[in-house]
Amino acid sequence: MTFLQLLWFIILAVLFIGFFFLEGFDFGVGLATRLLAKNESERDQLIATIGPHWDGNEVWLVTAGGAMFASYAIWYASLFSGFYILFFLVLVGLILRGVSFEFSANAETPRGRSIWRWALFIGSLMAPFILGMIFTAIIQPLPIDKAGNVFPTLYDQLNPLTIVGGVAVVLMMYIHGLNFIRLKTVGALRERARQQNQKLIYLLYAGLVVFAALVAWRTDFFSARPISTILIVILLVATTAVSQYGIIKDRELLSFIASGVDLALVIVLIFNGLFPRVMIATDASHSILIQNASASPLTLTIMTGVTAVLLPIALAYFIWSYTVFHKRVQPREG
Repeated sequence: MTFLQLLWFIILAVLFIGFFFLEGFDFGVGLATRLLAKNESERDQLIATIGPHWDGNEVWLVTAGGAMFASYAIWYASLFSGFYILFFLVLVGLILRGVSFEFSANAETPRGRSIWRWALFIGSLMAPFILGMIFTAIIQPLPIDKAGNVFPTLYDQLNPLTIVGGVAVVLMMYIHGLNFIRLKTVGALRERARQQNQKLIYLLYAGLVVFAALVAWRTDFFSARPISTILIVILLVATTAVSQYGIIKDRELLSFIASGVDLALVIVLIFNGLFPRVMIATDASHSILIQNASASPLTLTIMTGVTAVLLPIALAYFIWSYTVFHKRVQPREG
């Protein structure tokens, strides 16, 4: 395995971390439009908190997919062909959520507005749940032939680990979204978000225990990479405790960062367990390895150079965007 192959494996992990951290609170706010808000005025207020950011945050997923296609084409082909239906459903969820903002704002009747607000909620539920299923499906042994073709059965895609993984991602993103709402709103909505998070955090503790048990049962993470896997699980519990401390003490920025790190650690756990593989086969000799799935050295070199130029520009834009829209959203601003 070369340095560039390892580098791009890490870059892909970072891109997915960026997506989970930034788009995670967007999905959480979308869920909160039905699980937290009590009227249209509060829904408007919630949507205003992510209005300037949601489409930019979504680019992280597109970039991760494009980077995977360019740097690990074999991984991309095996993953997307094997889980085509699930990725299609993710796309449906993202489309529903995306169009809901514009269509609800321009709806001519209250009924039409309500339909598109429900589309926002459904899209914000579908996308993270199915992404959680996909990410937990690929860490389990799958039927893969010598050519790298993946033939997952229904049980490979729908089993206890993938279901718990989907629920866990939704719950973590909702908690992350509630912490973002505390950062960006004032009044009753902000306090209600804090009260709801105080209850949900205990559910997350239970979910982490179940998730860790299923990872031990359904994957080889604890046997293949025991020290790093145990350390990451401990960090997951620790950052959840920090998030809880921030909720109890009403330190909203601390709890927001901690809940975001929780989501980041899920990706770290997955990529750490996969290494040095990118797809795990039931027949170990058919597993797809980093060194066999990557693009040519020239392609990786060119991509590294382009990334070194464009990444600082993209990061500068994100920092500028969040700085400009840093103020809290008042109820009437929705």
